[in-house]
Amino acid sequence: MATLLYQNTPSEYRNESTQKPPRETIAVRETSADHIIQNARNNIATVWQGDFHNAKQVLSAIKKRVQPKPKHETDPATAFHKHRLAQSQTARLVNMLLIEIQADLQLNLPRAPNIQAALLDVYGEHNSEKFLLPLNQLLGFIGAHEWHKKGVAIAELDDKIHVPFGVFSPIRGEYLSLLMQAKQPENAQFAFDIGTGSGVLAALLAKRGIAKIIATDTNPRAAQCARENIARLGFSAQVSVIEQDLFPDDMADLIVCNPPWLPAKPTSAVETALYDPEHGMLHAFLRGAAAHLRENGRVWLILSDLAEHLGLRSKDDLPHWLDKYGWEIESSLKTTPQHNKAHDLRDPLAFARARETTYLFVLKKKVL
Repeated sequence: MATLLYQNTPSEYRNESTQKPPRETIAVRETSADHIIQNARNNIATVWQGDFHNAKQVLSAIKKRVQPKPKHETDPATAFHKHRLAQSQTARLVNMLLIEIQADLQLNLPRAPNIQAALLDVYGEHNSEKFLLPLNQLLGFIGAHEWHKKGVAIAELDDKIHVPFGVFSPIRGEYLSLLMQAKQPENAQFAFDIGTGSGVLAALLAKRGIAKIIATDTNPRAAQCARENIARLGFSAQVSVIEQDLFPDDMADLIVCNPPWLPAKPTSAVETALYDPEHGMLHAFLRGAAAHLRENGRVWLILSDLAEHLGLRSKDDLPHWLDKYGWEIESSLKTTPQHNKAHDLRDPLAFARARETTYLFVLKKKVL
């Protein structure tokens, strides 16, 4: 087995997660999963220069060896935080198997597939220099590219939403039916979709006949994804997508928001749709929405109670926040999750997922 030690990483290192670059890299043509893991624990990454399919087999072996063993915790919050820590530690080790991407976004490895289209889907342009990338992330890019082309069927649209890597996909879409059931404010003609992501909620509002919709998102990939979906679905005349935090400089009859449901630190851009430290976006939304709501307007807030079952938020918190920011619940709709994790007893958080309820709260300004 030929190896070569680089004291400093010879190529640019890329990683879509918040993990730091490795201290050193070793280039190999063949080696064992155990050897890669041993080096990874010393913050040394392995750059694979041999057969691509062999690399995939070694990666599979690494995942089996570092998979955390489920542990029973009596405290829900402790269970959640230990689960997130285990996920992070596992991902760090798995991502220490790297491959070198050429400047033309291809692999110079035996039996390597053509990856150019998948990487263009992620980066949007060719690279001028070689760079190193975790093999596990490359495989994720390839899978995401195929899903982007295939699309996710949305029954409420009678069509598909196409989502690239880095944008949260509405594969768990039971809450979409709530949006279609909710009673619109009388004569509602102008709506905001705050944190639009894939654009699916804005598209549903357009389908329900809202004449003008502005959708916002801080994630450039999400904003572009939403624009493409809106255009593909034929709603461009009704929906504008802008890359911005929270509210446009205008006022609407209806403001819709599906904020991150769990108060935790995201470890990648796509996780910002799931995790938000201390419910920061939810607080900012509730604090600022009233200034952008027309008289007799309403807010539709889509939120799960999973954080409560995980001990990350008390049952009294949300009512307290609504009261604090001047809102009252006019009505609500609810549904239970249908996704596989909700019924998978092997999931460390199954105890909470099985009890989860997702709500659409119709909010109105409190009369002072």
